[in-house]
Amino acid sequence: MRAWLLDKTGSLAGLAMGSAPTPVPGPGEALLRLRCAGLNPADRYLAEGQYPARPAFPHILGRDGTGEVEAVGPGVQGLKAGDRRLILRGETGVSRWGTFAQYAVAAADSLAEVPPDWTPEQAGSAPLTYLTAYQALSMWGPLKPGAVLVTGASGGVGVAAVQLAAAMGHRVFALTRDPAKGERLKDQGAQAAFSPADRAWVRLVKEALQGGRVDLAIDNLGGELFNQVLEVLGDQAKISCVGRLVGPVPSFNTASLFFRRLRLGGVSVGAYSAAETQAAWAAVLGLLRKTQRSPLVDSAWDFERLPEAFARLAAGPLGKVVLKVP
Repeated sequence: MRAWLLDKTGSLAGLAMGSAPTPVPGPGEALLRLRCAGLNPADRYLAEGQYPARPAFPHILGRDGTGEVEAVGPGVQGLKAGDRRLILRGETGVSRWGTFAQYAVAAADSLAEVPPDWTPEQAGSAPLTYLTAYQALSMWGPLKPGAVLVTGASGGVGVAAVQLAAAMGHRVFALTRDPAKGERLKDQGAQAAFSPADRAWVRLVKEALQGGRVDLAIDNLGGELFNQVLEVLGDQAKISCVGRLVGPVPSFNTASLFFRRLRLGGVSVGAYSAAETQAAWAAVLGLLRKTQRSPLVDSAWDFERLPEAFARLAAGPLGKVVLKVP
């Protein structure tokens, strides 16, 4: 099969188009003939050696993907050749070969049906970001409708978090540096959008809340912005830490957590069991149906143009970047 092979960790420059044996499904597994595969920052992190996984090389990146079942391994029931499925989560693209290839093997219990009204591009790119956003919103237990702040709101997890939080009944405030993206995020459920480049954004959020404070922050960025996010949080507020796209948090003073009893928590979809993943995905689909929203796709790229697709992802588009598999 044709595949993009990573020969070592270091950077995405180690990717090269090549040929690899078509994988064979083992017990409890299914082989997918892929049609679309979504790109995620986690793919780059793994390529750069910033991810805990240490796969054998050559490795094939790619967490998200959709296609048709080609074959199933021993013990698999309820799947047959030709069934359209998407990959929810698992070791695909992490410790085993991923979806930047014509075929991929995944555990059968990590597959889900493709929503009938979704395009292949949507189905092939949505699961990781939506499951991450859902965990960030639900990891603290049931939350009364309140104020949710999303940093990096125009990224994949950011858009998903805005949509899902709005569907849960929260007032959603988005942080994005691009005013045009801010307007589009309002269409996705944000009550207001602010630029972190505006030094007045903390005051503006407080004014929008009319003296109230943010109950939950979903932080995709880290960096210097993190300490500013703390300023808008209310008593017993929570921060779900998803990523650190702009780098480590400098000079973090833990005393800033004390008097309002703030809580920090890390988000990791890999901690979900297969059953928890399926339950979370069902909840995600229910929330999207509630508001009649669906995943946003920025662009779809020919298979031969994966490096350009990664460059597009690095540019910070609103919506997912997708690889079309021939």
